[in-house]
Amino acid sequence: MSATPPLAPIRPAAHVDLLGAPRVAALREASISLLEDVGVHCPSAVALGIYEENGARVDRSAQVVRIPADVVMAAMARAPRAWTLGARSPAHDVPVDGSALYVATDGCGIETVDPATRERRASVKADVAAAARLADALPAVGFYWPLVSAQDHPATAPLHEIDAAVRNTVKHVQTETLMGAAPARYAVEIARVLAADDADLRARPPLSSLVCCIAPLAQDADGLESALVFAEAGLPVGFMSMACAGSTGPASIAGTIAQGDAEIVAALVLLQMAFPGAPVFHSLMTGVMHPRTGAHLCTSRPGEVAYVAGVELAHAWGVPTLAGVFGTDALEPGWQQAEAAGVALTLCALAGAETGSGMGLLDACTAWYPEALVLDADLHERVRADLAAFDTSPEALALDVIREVGPRGHYLDVPHTRDGLRAMSFSRLTEQVAADGSRRDPVEVARAEAERILATHRPEPLDEARGREIEHILRAADGDAATRSGRGSSA
Repeated sequence: MSATPPLAPIRPAAHVDLLGAPRVAALREASISLLEDVGVHCPSAVALGIYEENGARVDRSAQVVRIPADVVMAAMARAPRAWTLGARSPAHDVPVDGSALYVATDGCGIETVDPATRERRASVKADVAAAARLADALPAVGFYWPLVSAQDHPATAPLHEIDAAVRNTVKHVQTETLMGAAPARYAVEIARVLAADDADLRARPPLSSLVCCIAPLAQDADGLESALVFAEAGLPVGFMSMACAGSTGPASIAGTIAQGDAEIVAALVLLQMAFPGAPVFHSLMTGVMHPRTGAHLCTSRPGEVAYVAGVELAHAWGVPTLAGVFGTDALEPGWQQAEAAGVALTLCALAGAETGSGMGLLDACTAWYPEALVLDADLHERVRADLAAFDTSPEALALDVIREVGPRGHYLDVPHTRDGLRAMSFSRLTEQVAADGSRRDPVEVARAEAERILATHRPEPLDEARGREIEHILRAADGDAATRSGRGSSA
């Protein structure tokens, strides 16, 4: 067994209002206008009933919900501003309160670059487990999204991903693939197994969920109904818009942001109508369509501001955010991976994001390279150091040492030099120099580090009794899925 290192979140010395209050207000007013006048498509009869009972205008024939401004504002006022993501290890709980930025892995990719063969192949449950162990060993990873999908369990993949995750990391687990009320109930049962009791489940929820909206201006029935199950149990739920400027959003960054915000807020309003005070979060991760190829660009020069806008809009609504801070279109580890992530991570941290995601996947968030997660963690550490409060204490200024050395002296034989350099944090990837002065390719160093961690790191295991209970839940879920499949039902 290996000890999981303490979390190392980013704590900026200051927060910056990057967009400015008037621009954020304009975006929010545009979103309110869309919710009231255009509406959002909602194919869930359960959700339509909740909306209708709480003052929204529901067109059941078209399955469109229009929400008056006063109803939106009243519902959002019930959402809590801060709460906690509980971990299997209490020392690794994540306070979602604005005190720091905690970043998660990305998900849910469909391919893995096999650590042993280096072949790119379809991902399986064992890869979810391996990625969780790697994430558990990296202090930069605040909580774990299953990085890839358990495609060897197609009917109940999200539940098997949760199982692989909670057995291989002591950190909080957030699912981003769970859809439908029935699977959500099984997931809640797993969360109950992990929690000490119902009060602990609500105070330190060990599992949370992210649900994607459907652009433009639509919701997914299974997504909404799984979210309602989680919210009823007190488990945090967030909604993400991935509207793409030029295809599923207007060819305008501001317009795409406003549309995406409307999609998110419509869903958050639903949860507050059904379960006032339910912990929720806002996640805006829009893209841009390439004008010549039609490709969806996760990161682009025109679209970078959208991630910052998402952070500041979430705060304007009075809820925490999950910011897009690492997703990349890079096809393999290298400069493009770092260039895209560094800008978004720095800006969103300065804007005060509480949580973020995106570490470890490449190729538009589809492929997991083990070394990519190590490289992202190293970049996280660089940004963490850059944004931390700069030390100007008497000890840091070292005026006594400077006076001792004086003009034209040197510091090589001063004891302070040894102690000071040892206290500095250097990158193990980019600042390694061999005794002969040679340097290694950082990607090769990261690959070796990933291999070392996967070979040696074993976090505290899940106790056997809880493990057996989760196995029982999975068998029931697998059997239920097989029965529904035999009936030809998608319920």
